Amino acid sequence: MWKGRLAIIALLAVSLLSGLSMLTVGGASDDQLEVYSWWTGPGEEEGLAAMAEAFEAANPGIRFVNAAVSGGAGSNAKAILASRLLANDPPDSYQRHAGLELLDDVRSGKVRDLTELYEQQGWRKVFPKGLLDNLTIDGKIYAVPVNIHRANLIWFNPRTLRELGLPGPPKTWSDFLAQAATIQAKGKVPIAVGPEWTQKHLLETVLLGELGADSYERLFSGDLRWTSPEVTAALDTFGKVLAVSDVKSAAGEWQPQLDRVVEGSAVYAVMGDWSSSYLEQAKKLQWRDGYDVATSPGTQGVYDFLSDSFTLPSGARSPDLSRKWLIECGSAAGQNLFNPLKGSIPARTDAEAGLYRGYLGWTLQQWRDPKTRIVGSLTHGVVANNAYNAEIDSALGLFVQHGDLGKFAGTVQQQFEETR
Repeated sequence: MWKGRLAIIALLAVSLLSGLSMLTVGGASDDQLEVYSWWTGPGEEEGLAAMAEAFEAANPGIRFVNAAVSGGAGSNAKAILASRLLANDPPDSYQRHAGLELLDDVRSGKVRDLTELYEQQGWRKVFPKGLLDNLTIDGKIYAVPVNIHRANLIWFNPRTLRELGLPGPPKTWSDFLAQAATIQAKGKVPIAVGPEWTQKHLLETVLLGELGADSYERLFSGDLRWTSPEVTAALDTFGKVLAVSDVKSAAGEWQPQLDRVVEGSAVYAVMGDWSSSYLEQAKKLQWRDGYDVATSPGTQGVYDFLSDSFTLPSGARSPDLSRKWLIECGSAAGQNLFNPLKGSIPARTDAEAGLYRGYLGWTLQQWRDPKTRIVGSLTHGVVANNAYNAEIDSALGLFVQHGDLGKFAGTVQQQFEETR
């Protein structure tokens, strides 16, 4: 269904492209910079506006054109962007998730190599090695990260745990399954899930927790097969976790997952750390009191990251301005303007720590800890290219529906070979 909607959006975008270009892009000139993103929600919109204001102040006479497209958690924006790239009408810079989500654009020559810019700005010294490794494609870097989000987190209401007599969040998935029996006996749902992508997010964290960071990375590099005994065992655990979830009445988006945890009908939810912004801004809750969070079971000391980044398109009308925008994105000042409003942390390790409090201060400390192991997110475009990720989506949908573990593993392994 998602692929169908995406195709329709792309088709409409292509059919309207020339008209849209005349209205919004055709007037582009050397005195403006068009930046394309899906940042239209609370917090992220204000964060982008703050960076845009700083960019205009540093570049007098230049107008920042915010070409953000809302809806579909970025899927609408990506569909329309695809049509523009196909028509060789790119914006001056556009948003991608850092990692292999950008691979198609690299292979088709749609983005420029930024390795020299990294050397000029000294970014190799201020971005962690784990991040740089995941940003690198065929030995080069094509995007500048403006923030860091974390995927391997489990959210809960401390009051609910006290009422159920649970000692704390589970440290392993075996611990979780043991807690699940107690939770179900009390008439509550052990773990809430949402639509398909949130189920893949859960799969990702179970794989990471059961396999460990080394084997998790080997799985997505192709050095470990999906049909191997250790991966099969991890997938079996995922099936058991899904069996004690509310997947049969899954929420339509990720926020309702957290709503169920807040109200106490569900005990846990696995979701990324944009949840903290939602819980604090929309639900008016305080960290450690109204809500709390821990690393997802089995992943203590591991940081499963995703990052919003920006590119320099090959056909950008104002490449010099695009580079200035990328410098703003990669700067400590730009990241400190954006991230406290967005509810994320800076990718740089030298950004001002005092700006990040509560949950953000806790996770920033771990991001900067040299002992922390950094791995990339599957669901959010770091470790799998777009074609492979789409095939995993299809196979996972069938697995959730029919529960055929062997078929899922075999299909995903086959698709890895076919989409590399």
